[in-house]
Amino acid sequence: MRATTAIGLGMRGDARTEVYRYRPVFVVTTVLAALLLQASLGRLGPRAGYVELPLLVTMYFGLSRRNASSGLLLGMFIGLLQDGISRGPIGLFGIAKTVVGFVSSNVGARIDVEHPISRLVLGFFFYYLHQATLALTERAMLGQHAELWNHRVFIGALINATLAPLLFPLLDRFRKRE
Repeated sequence: MRATTAIGLGMRGDARTEVYRYRPVFVVTTVLAALLLQASLGRLGPRAGYVELPLLVTMYFGLSRRNASSGLLLGMFIGLLQDGISRGPIGLFGIAKTVVGFVSSNVGARIDVEHPISRLVLGFFFYYLHQATLALTERAMLGQHAELWNHRVFIGALINATLAPLLFPLLDRFRKRE
């Protein structure tokens, strides 16, 4: 018998949300692939730094699971792993991804997240939420000045918002109905 990870239940109007399962091996492989690719993107040039693959994976599983606890824990896990491969202080990505995992799980339980336009808008929103959490954490915990909004954040939000509707259908292929 194969182990699987259940994807949450929720209600949208009169229709029940579909319940999906992901094999734990798929979740772990996806997270590790996103982290390894993210670490490699820096070698492609400064423009590749706009792409935030661990954030997209956190968003995807948070929106799919529709369970705040699992979204929060997966976001924390992904963020702390990203902290380990980055050059910044340990904990910044952990805090930001935890927030995104929690909020995306709650959003996934309340709105239709299967539509490409929803995924585009949510990709934009969650990138901003992620960057704002990073900036506020740097200000509060490290006493560093970090801008909340600038053109780099806007460009990054556009790029990641565009990637979400392209990446998520690929990941959708690996989900199983309960």
